[in-house]
Amino acid sequence: MSAENETYDSDALMAAITGEELGDEARSDSAFLAEYRAAEADIALLREQLGFLGETFSETTSETPSETPSETPSETTSKAPSEVRPAPKPLPARLRTPSRARRRARTLAFGTLAVAAAASVVTGFGWLLGHSGADDRGADATSDSAAKAEAGVQFGGPDYLACATTVAVGEVTAVEDLPASGQVRVTVHVTHYFKPTLGAKDLTYVVDRYDLPEPFTRGTAVLFGVSQGSPVPDHWVVGTQQIARERAWITASLPESRTTAC
Repeated sequence: MSAENETYDSDALMAAITGEELGDEARSDSAFLAEYRAAEADIALLREQLGFLGETFSETTSETPSETPSETPSETTSKAPSEVRPAPKPLPARLRTPSRARRRARTLAFGTLAVAAAASVVTGFGWLLGHSGADDRGADATSDSAAKAEAGVQFGGPDYLACATTVAVGEVTAVEDLPASGQVRVTVHVTHYFKPTLGAKDLTYVVDRYDLPEPFTRGTAVLFGVSQGSPVPDHWVVGTQQIARERAWITASLPESRTTAC
C-alpha cells in the first residue's frame, strides 16, 4: 500500500469515529471511501455489541436482550450519512474476510475502547487501593502509636514505676458506699510497698465505683498503683494469680525504673 493510501486509511478510521464530514478529495478517492464505509460499518456493529453488553449488565429488565440488537442498527442507520451502507447482513461476510486496513480499523476501534475501559478500571482500582493503602497506613500508624503509648505506661513497667508515687500490695479492710456521689471509700492494709519502700500501714481512697475491676469486700487481696499527680489509684489488680504475676513484673522492672526519667 502506498504512503497516500496508508494516510487515507488512518484518516478514514478517525473520520468514521469522530463522524466528521468527508471532503471532496476524500469522496473522490474510491479506496479511501471504501475504507471509510467499512470503518463506519464496523463502528455500527461495535455500538450494537456494546449496547448488548450494557443490556446484559444492566439491572433494568424492561427490555429483553433480543430487542437491543434489532433496534440499535436501525437507529444508527437512520442517522448515518447517505453513503454508508445501512444493511447489517453483509457484515459477517466482510468480517470473515477482512482486508488489512479493515482489520487495522477494527482492531484500533476495539482497542481504543478496550484501553479506555481498562484505564477506567485501573484508575478505579488504583483509587481504591491508594485510599485503602493510605487508610491502612494511617490505621497502622495509629495502632503503633497506641501500642507504643500503652507499652510506655504499662502498669508495672519501668516507665510507669518511674512516675508512680505509690505501688503496693495489701488487703481491703473496709468498703463504704457513698450513694450520693456514686463513689466508694476503700481502706487497704498495706502488706508490702514497692514504691516508696516504706509508707503508712493503712491507706484510704475515695474512688468511682466503676473504676474498680470488681466489687470489693473486706478481705479482698489487691495490688494497686498511684501515678504522680493523681490522688487515687489508677490501676487495681485483684486475685492471687494476677497479683503474683504483676509482682514478678514489678520486681523485674524496679531496677530500670530507678534510672528512668519520668
